[in-house]
Amino acid sequence: MTPRTRLTAQERHVQLVAAALQAFAEGGYAGTTTDQVARLAGVSQPYVVRLFGSKQELFLATMRYAGDRIEAKWRAAAAGEASLAALGRAYEDLLAERELLVVLLHGYAAAGDPVIGDAVRDCYGRLYDVVRELTGATPEEIREFFAMGMLITVLGAMRVLGPDPVPLPPWATELLATFPRG
Repeated sequence: MTPRTRLTAQERHVQLVAAALQAFAEGGYAGTTTDQVARLAGVSQPYVVRLFGSKQELFLATMRYAGDRIEAKWRAAAAGEASLAALGRAYEDLLAERELLVVLLHGYAAAGDPVIGDAVRDCYGRLYDVVRELTGATPEEIREFFAMGMLITVLGAMRVLGPDPVPLPPWATELLATFPRG
């Protein structure tokens, strides 16, 4: 029998955020419980609360992870080519991580909560600053970049774009025929 190895606190944190990403993507902030996250991670609900303090703090950690993941993807892309097109292609690659984008949408929807709203605005602002830093783009160019990013996010969440798309309705076929490719 192989002895069980204990995860470090950091490894357990990563495991719980991964489970939270899945759970919050499926149920949103209001529709997800710490018990659901615990079951996905294979730990007890009190353990989740002990590590994060509350469902809100767990959600905030999940949102930070999503923002950090996007930033890391953009920085890696910019190391090869510091352009909006390169960052856009990198963002499209994230469609394979659908839960990440869906959690962002749930974060925007939950922004009426003052704490979540502050965190979501901070995340969005940080990503804006990263795009400006990496590309030197104008505010107008960044606005267009983020507008296209939101369209990609919504289409990915609806599974119109991404690794497992649904059969496309006529409106989606028409929209995608005009879709700019970087």
